[in-house]
Amino acid sequence: MKNLGQDEMAKYPFMADAGQYLKDQGFTLEQLGSDPDLQLIRDKAIHRIKSAADGIPYESAIKDNKAATKYGEANEAALAIEVFSFLLAVVLLKLNGNNLLIRKFSLAEARRAEEYLKKDLKEMSDEDKVEEAKKMIFSLSSITVTENKEKKDEFFIPVYDYLMHAVHFHEKEWKLINRHVEDGKVFLTSEKLVRLVRSELSNFISKKIQSAKSPSMVTEFIKPLEILTSLAKKYYIPTMVSSEYPPCIKHAIDVMEKGENLPHSGRFLLGTYLLGVGKSIEQIAPLFKNAPDYNEKITMYQLNHLKGSSGSNTEYKCPSCERVKSKDLCFATSDCDGIINPLQFRKKKILNA
Repeated sequence: MKNLGQDEMAKYPFMADAGQYLKDQGFTLEQLGSDPDLQLIRDKAIHRIKSAADGIPYESAIKDNKAATKYGEANEAALAIEVFSFLLAVVLLKLNGNNLLIRKFSLAEARRAEEYLKKDLKEMSDEDKVEEAKKMIFSLSSITVTENKEKKDEFFIPVYDYLMHAVHFHEKEWKLINRHVEDGKVFLTSEKLVRLVRSELSNFISKKIQSAKSPSMVTEFIKPLEILTSLAKKYYIPTMVSSEYPPCIKHAIDVMEKGENLPHSGRFLLGTYLLGVGKSIEQIAPLFKNAPDYNEKITMYQLNHLKGSSGSNTEYKCPSCERVKSKDLCFATSDCDGIINPLQFRKKKILNA
């Protein structure tokens, strides 16, 4: 992935050396911030971040895995705009420093890249595209992917790799018993394969932004940064953490408040615990607004499902401490001694007060 072509760089701009790319193209940050001819790039960078924050798919210049002629520009120029708008968005996010916006942006860009990866894997007639997609998956997740030459759009990976990555999925279809397994290999379509590495893709982009050197401030960036600050305030919901909450719940709330991605098992723990201590769905729902993949309708449906008021009539209970430990969600302190369920922590604190 060292020498990306222009179209690959537009699809996967996070794989490029941003600083080197700017130098190679003869641009400086000052130019990106002030040159009137580059206003389109500045507008697209802000639009890219806003779309990510709102959970709306970003409209790319790349259609059907190729650059469309847009903005009155030739294909090559359209590809360059895609790359530059991503790089400028990263610069603005880095200067703004809001972790919630970075996580939302990273997840949105990961989902965007997913679509291109799936299409590249399906390009069976273009071996180069398939190989590059396989290399990218390996560089992100260390999963060795092999295509099934006998069946279109089917690949296999080692069982060990599958189990390591599917552990965070709780739907029945992801259980190993429900997958096609032969000779220590799990068979997957391109869609399932790429979905399996979404978290690695999102984390890769996020870490790349977080670890990047802080760029120099440019006067022309002040206004765009004010837009991002207002945007962050729109999504950030401060939370009050009770001293009666056990460490596992405090940690889950802290993860959400930072705008980081709490796994499904952690959200299940948080939701069932808060319902168990008498919190209403209306009180709980705002906690999830800080999640990078927040969707109000889905959140309300899931909380109602946990409470048993979505038609299933099954009310889910807070998992035991043993179960919490098995999911790597336990952060026990001496105050947890003697309890077997997080709900008992609050009662113990009250009794010992």
